[in-house]
Amino acid sequence: MSRLYVVVEGQTEEAFVRELLVPHYARLGRYLTPIIVSTSPGYKGGVVSYAKVKPQIVRLCRQDAEAWVTTLFDLYALPTDFPGKAAPAYPAQASGSTKAQYLEAQLLQDIAEPNFLPNLLVHEYEALLLTQPAQFEQWTSNAKVPATLAQAVAQAGSPEDVNDSPHTAPSKRILAVMPEYQKTFHGPLIACDIGLDALRQACPHFHAWLLAVEALP
Repeated sequence: MSRLYVVVEGQTEEAFVRELLVPHYARLGRYLTPIIVSTSPGYKGGVVSYAKVKPQIVRLCRQDAEAWVTTLFDLYALPTDFPGKAAPAYPAQASGSTKAQYLEAQLLQDIAEPNFLPNLLVHEYEALLLTQPAQFEQWTSNAKVPATLAQAVAQAGSPEDVNDSPHTAPSKRILAVMPEYQKTFHGPLIACDIGLDALRQACPHFHAWLLAVEALP
């Protein structure tokens, strides 16, 4: 199967897939199409309720059984009805990657479609941007932004290990030092400036997802 639908949370992730992943994988003969989840009639974006998202994923899987369907959702702030989120076995104190792997396995089981590949970003999209904090320099007049973000990554160990507290999640850290940060504008541009190779090297869970994509038949 050379077609892959990527179900994303919003416009930022859609642009990221379209501008960075689509050209790369087209050269490899794999064609990706980003699709933003619908939250209510006329509105798109955000995984506010798994009950609203599941039918969309299942429908995509069944509409085109010759294609694959995958997800690009943030681990951070997933709704409580997400498969496994409220389970006693959920490893709440474990690393972000461990939590994501657990929830991905639960999601795979719940969707139960043979052409589905679950994926969560650890902990959220902005973690990818922390791969190279220096790339923020051209978008802000505050010279402290790159150094502050680099310090957060150094303390955590890697971009994907920057935690998911409501005050210290990657997006919250960025906004704290760069209030002018606009997710839909800056997010895709900075990711493109960083480049796919650097993102994969710094973010092993993200890299593992792309390896899985590349291994699909």
